[in-house]
Amino acid sequence: MDPWITIDSTTVPGSDTELTLSQRNDDFAIRISGVPGDLMNSRMHHSEEALAELACSRLSTIENARILVGGLGMGFTLAAVLKTVPESAEVIVAELVPAVVEWNQGVLGQCAGRPIEDGRTRVQLGDVVDLLKHQAEKFDAILLDIDNGPEAMTSSDNEWLYSTGGLKKIYEKLRPEGIVAIWSARADQIFTTRLKKAGFIVELRTVRARPGKGSRHTIFLGQRPWGASAR
Repeated sequence: MDPWITIDSTTVPGSDTELTLSQRNDDFAIRISGVPGDLMNSRMHHSEEALAELACSRLSTIENARILVGGLGMGFTLAAVLKTVPESAEVIVAELVPAVVEWNQGVLGQCAGRPIEDGRTRVQLGDVVDLLKHQAEKFDAILLDIDNGPEAMTSSDNEWLYSTGGLKKIYEKLRPEGIVAIWSARADQIFTTRLKKAGFIVELRTVRARPGKGSRHTIFLGQRPWGASAR
């Protein structure tokens, strides 16, 4: 088997965390230096696509839907969102690491079909935390795929997202019946309880890394009830 070759590396803004982009034949992997395993792999993205489908399935007939995707990654989540929502939708992608956007504009673009070139996509460089705190408009769906679960991994600022205060802000940023979907490598009962306390109707879905096989991942789904006020 051919070896993995590191073709680029970058530092996550505001931290000492180094991300590397590696290639082996037609496969790609994004890794955190010094941490075992892949952060993302181009061969295993079924659960990322499921994240989008579970969050956006109800939006297929909603005109002018607005979706926020936290984390561009390899583009698979974004591509799945675009397949689900109508032509009138706007999909905002918040990506903290400029190099990740550059990789998707270049060698990684082929993996997911270059979704950042879709006219409905608007890439916003910066922290999704800042966008949620300062974005005035609301969303029909918010998708978060920036860590391996409801705990900060790539940036310490992400801790706020999974806190009671962060979840309440996400709740406020959703339109009635809007959904937040959070990708996780595992279930977390404490976080499930936190979502419920923030006012969400909560559902957990288990999905595989590949169709019918591979690691089991968890999608946390939280829906804001119709007519419910912010807590």
